[in-house]
Amino acid sequence: MSALMNKPSETVPRQAVLALGLLLLVTLLGVAAVRLSGTNIRAADAPTAAQRSLRFEDGPAGSVTVLDAKSGAHIDSVSGEAGFLRGSLRALVRERKMRGIGSGPAFELIARTDGRLTLLDPATGERLDLESFGPTNAAVYRRWLQSSPATSPVSQ
Repeated sequence: MSALMNKPSETVPRQAVLALGLLLLVTLLGVAAVRLSGTNIRAADAPTAAQRSLRFEDGPAGSVTVLDAKSGAHIDSVSGEAGFLRGSLRALVRERKMRGIGSGPAFELIARTDGRLTLLDPATGERLDLESFGPTNAAVYRRWLQSSPATSPVSQ
């Protein structure tokens, strides 16, 4: 028992804790300064490789109808859960509702020469960089860049 009582205490030196706290404070102040300055920290977009204007509408039995915004042609119908599609559209539509913008303006689906895929809402300026969510989720949208109008609903 006496061996346990003579064990040296393992404490962190006060200077090390203060140094880490100071480093954290300086980092937070630096990030705040950049954010408050309005400096654009995004890398420039690569040139556009393909682009398509899309409209999304509620379809029968809870499906989502995808239309070519320029021609009005039916491209696809997505039924079932389609969690990523519904979640990504919900985020963009929520921003439109907060600004009092209806469902009229089309969304722009843009493929870049560097492989990136962006869903842009020109009405609000909001964008989703779809490749950030992984190739499977980006593929949900990528298929509509080259597809011709569909004649039958596709289930997902």
